Amino acid sequence: MIDFAPYLLAKGASHLSFIFLLYTARLFRPSRLNKEEQRMNPRIVSPLRLSTLCLALAASLTACSKPDDTPTIRPTTSDITVTLRVLETTDLHANIMDYNYYTGSTDATLGLARTASLIAAARAEVQNSVLVDNGDLIQGSPLGDYIAHKGLAAGEVHPIMQAMNTLNYDVATLGNHEFNFGLDFLSQTVAGANFPYISANVYCEAEQCRDGVKRGDHLYPPYLIKKTAVTDSAGNTQQLNIGYIGFVPPQILQWDKQHLQGVVSVASILETAQQLVPQMKAAGADLVIVLSHSGLGQVTDTPDPQAEHLAYALSRVPGINAILSGHSHSLFPDARYQDLPNVDISRGLINGIPTVIPGRWGDHLGVVDFTLKQHGTSWQVQSATAKVLPVFDNSNNQALVAPHAGIVAAIAEGHQGTIAFMQRPIGVAASDMYSFLAQVQDDPTVQIVADAQRVRVAAILPAELQQYPLLSAAAPFKAGGRRSNTSDAEQYVQVPKGELSFRNAADLYLYPNTLVAVKASGAEIKDWLECAANQFNQIDLSSSAPQQLINTQHQTYNFDVINGVQYQIDVSQPAKFNQRCELVNAEASRIVNLSYTNAEGKVFSGAAFAAKHFLVATNNYRAFTGQFAGTGSAKVVLEAPDSNREALVDFIAKQSSYDATSNRYLAAVEPAADNNWQLMPLQSAVQLDIRFQTQDSAIAENFVKTQQFWPMTKLSALPTGFAEYRIDLQQSTMTAK
Repeated sequence: MIDFAPYLLAKGASHLSFIFLLYTARLFRPSRLNKEEQRMNPRIVSPLRLSTLCLALAASLTACSKPDDTPTIRPTTSDITVTLRVLETTDLHANIMDYNYYTGSTDATLGLARTASLIAAARAEVQNSVLVDNGDLIQGSPLGDYIAHKGLAAGEVHPIMQAMNTLNYDVATLGNHEFNFGLDFLSQTVAGANFPYISANVYCEAEQCRDGVKRGDHLYPPYLIKKTAVTDSAGNTQQLNIGYIGFVPPQILQWDKQHLQGVVSVASILETAQQLVPQMKAAGADLVIVLSHSGLGQVTDTPDPQAEHLAYALSRVPGINAILSGHSHSLFPDARYQDLPNVDISRGLINGIPTVIPGRWGDHLGVVDFTLKQHGTSWQVQSATAKVLPVFDNSNNQALVAPHAGIVAAIAEGHQGTIAFMQRPIGVAASDMYSFLAQVQDDPTVQIVADAQRVRVAAILPAELQQYPLLSAAAPFKAGGRRSNTSDAEQYVQVPKGELSFRNAADLYLYPNTLVAVKASGAEIKDWLECAANQFNQIDLSSSAPQQLINTQHQTYNFDVINGVQYQIDVSQPAKFNQRCELVNAEASRIVNLSYTNAEGKVFSGAAFAAKHFLVATNNYRAFTGQFAGTGSAKVVLEAPDSNREALVDFIAKQSSYDATSNRYLAAVEPAADNNWQLMPLQSAVQLDIRFQTQDSAIAENFVKTQQFWPMTKLSALPTGFAEYRIDLQQSTMTAK
């Protein structure tokens, strides 16, 4: 340490100032502090900072005697900056390997094994970085199903956590799908993580939810303020107090009611942020980073605090410095959002706050870059930007990164176990099951699920409910997604005829939902279908210009088909509801010729149908959310212990009739669409040019040729892996089978 006493006396400093500096030097004793003590205690002045302080004070005290030509150096802490890179993964859905377990082939468009290579490269570009995960991690691929099926032994680490531990994550939060397998499995899984979990708006309501967590406690710590060593612009080590807070949609109480009812409660994302962010700042957080498992949501000055998607609203909460979002499986920043108010797509800002949503399944990495300036003992954001990095170049159909060797090694045992798990035989099919046309006509992949649901619910219905007609609602979970890349083009059910394995059942029914029945009126059934019909764009009958039939903003899993009734969809009419089932046109009606025929052949339509009551077999997500008419907790009349996939496997096995003595199947399941719904024939004075897209492959092309309900003509192949077809819906050329 420099002794400043002789320097100050020689320059004529006052005796009082001299004593003050000696006292200061004695008080801080910087020569006795190691670097770790200085880093962990911001109130301790380092030798460099003490020297800076004393030099500045000495210069100010001796200004009157300093020669005019002698330069004065006055270093200040405001000249020091720190750059920090925050990296985000989200919605991995157990896609750790770059592998498609349904087709048994490598898929270079997805998987943490690929994202990890982006992470390594992004870290190498900067001095300071942190890595976070935003949830929906343990469910969604066969790997997640396999581990949940076999369970975790005491002390066993989930393969997903084995992989993530190799990447040294700093913190993670929970997504809604973390609750799919129950709290015990969640606790076992999280216990294997070498990084902390946070969740600010989930509370324990049971006597005890897990070790040390009792009624009234947060299920996991609400936030974390992590003291993080960083290198500043001068090459010195500094400390940032980085605050992380996590949120999950309150709707988990409906989506996973069977696991969570009476066990946890969930508060509003927005209201919890407004309450806790000021606490984090008061506790010394230099940065507040929100891990919000929630999409952008609506742009409004009065957002619903109980909404599922609230990232945009969070950008207006004072004190938040970055929003790392997810849940919606979309990308932000992205050109599709450029017209939103106060959004800067080029810099990834919403209301000035860096915001990022890096897709799903590991296809992108989220990146937020900060520059922070020191102010006293704290740090303030000087500038920030956000962006997403892809693992695959869809325009050139080429991988941008190779799989990360460390992830591949960490996941090897779980990967091979999943492959074996998927190969278990369950039956045999008499015909192909492909979903290439599931959005434009009745489809065998949806039909077999609906049939399996209806058979299982019928078998367990209590006597008092057997008086009601039983319907079944199913949707094409895999029908091309948003058609934006080659990965989406692979997202079709592809189950060829012949022997079926569990892999095929998982392909047919993607999610680990449970079987539920609701009681709904005919009027509610119609509105249920009206919301599903938002999947179609309105066709202009006066135009001969090309018109796209499918509204790709409507998620395919929300295109419910209800079996047991007959109906047509008139796509020349406007939609009554938007994709969230919010009323947009009360006078609109796309669902026409809706009817039900009972066992005696009596047909119910119009007012008679609207007044009649039905039971509808569906899944827990649809039943409890209350988004569609006829759904919601009050409408639920039966909750089966089976998952929908288990019901499907049982249905296939019974239809196939395996004989152990002869070691062969005596029959086969015969999946075939019953065409209970159709697009309504259109009449127009002009030749309409209506188009849709499906997978560009020989298998898809042959399926279209042999199974088309309407005349369809292939027009072109697209670089995204899709092919564009023209579909002729005009009555004069209808060739319905």
